[in-house]
Amino acid sequence: MKLEKDYSFIKGVCHGFYGGDEEGFRREIGFAKSIGVNSFRSWFSPYDWEKDRDAFLERVHRAVSIAWEYGISTMPILFNGNGLDPAMLDEEFMKETGDAYVKDMVGLLKNEPGFLMYDVMNEPTCNPYIMKAEGEEKKEHLDKMNRFLKHYCDLIKELDAENPITIGHTYPGDLEPSSEWVDVISFHDYLESTVRIDASYALAKSVAEKYGKPLINSELACIARANPYDLSIKKAYDNHVGFYAFELMIHGHWGGIHGFFYPDGTVRDPSTVAAFMGFFRKRTPDRIRFRPNQEGKAEQAIERLRKILKEPDDVFEKRPNHSEAVLEAAEWIINLLEGAELVPMVDPPSVKLNEYRMIPEAERPCDEIDCFAWEMAEKLRIAAKVL
Repeated sequence: MKLEKDYSFIKGVCHGFYGGDEEGFRREIGFAKSIGVNSFRSWFSPYDWEKDRDAFLERVHRAVSIAWEYGISTMPILFNGNGLDPAMLDEEFMKETGDAYVKDMVGLLKNEPGFLMYDVMNEPTCNPYIMKAEGEEKKEHLDKMNRFLKHYCDLIKELDAENPITIGHTYPGDLEPSSEWVDVISFHDYLESTVRIDASYALAKSVAEKYGKPLINSELACIARANPYDLSIKKAYDNHVGFYAFELMIHGHWGGIHGFFYPDGTVRDPSTVAAFMGFFRKRTPDRIRFRPNQEGKAEQAIERLRKILKEPDDVFEKRPNHSEAVLEAAEWIINLLEGAELVPMVDPPSVKLNEYRMIPEAERPCDEIDCFAWEMAEKLRIAAKVL
């Protein structure tokens, strides 16, 4: 795709490279399309290319082609600064491997209708080679990295004068000097507060204005960095900057702090999906709280459970279907608690409810279930101010 003046239309996600499971890949693309994703940012590697060139290039081609069937473009990352092997920056690697790899990738991608732009490297400074160096050594390492980046910006331009290039920088402070070599300026933002995020955008926008080039935020959102999806995505919308959230799927190493979808299509937090679609939680004092007992349903739910628990038991065992009756009554209560946001959803009571229901009825711990149900009733009584 040719260079645009404005990339604020990008609503993207970072997503793993298609490894050959076409059915699974299409399912995940379907999840992405359902919330309005229009672009993938994906990691590729010269080391994978080196192992089996033909198979690798075929997988890349399939990934880009399949995504485009769903109207989703691809921004491939050619090199990765995370976990960098400094030997990759040596001229020997560039001549023997890097140049051939880039030539193959450009030749494959440049005429693909679903190809958006080249991301030459992800986070060039986010590695021990740069971060742990000090003084003169750090300058030498940065110079070597910049020579590498400029070489591949120039080489790609030689091979493909039409499609744009970018570099996914770790921070806006890293944007110089590569802003001269790229067509689109790209930074990442995982900052912890609105003040810091606003300052990050202000700096990135000032660099983009200085060079007269469009700007994107090619990575954002991390729960463990106090950078929740609804906050970080709203800031991208507010600044009219196209973005890629990290990442589409909840899995692997990053599963505990990143991701929209589980493999079965369920989500961890609906607010992340809502944010992607442009809907955000109200966080001002005029917010109207839920009133779960407005029609008396909270009182009715608690009274229903109370009656079930007070019914006389058989001398030696609970009545048939006792646990199911209690769980059904508890579900009514839990639906009010969760729907009215009266319990922390980091551990929804409905998870425990479903765990009990998965146990065969004859084997259920009835006394434990009774205690759980009454605990839920007490939470609702206090939260909903039911006598």
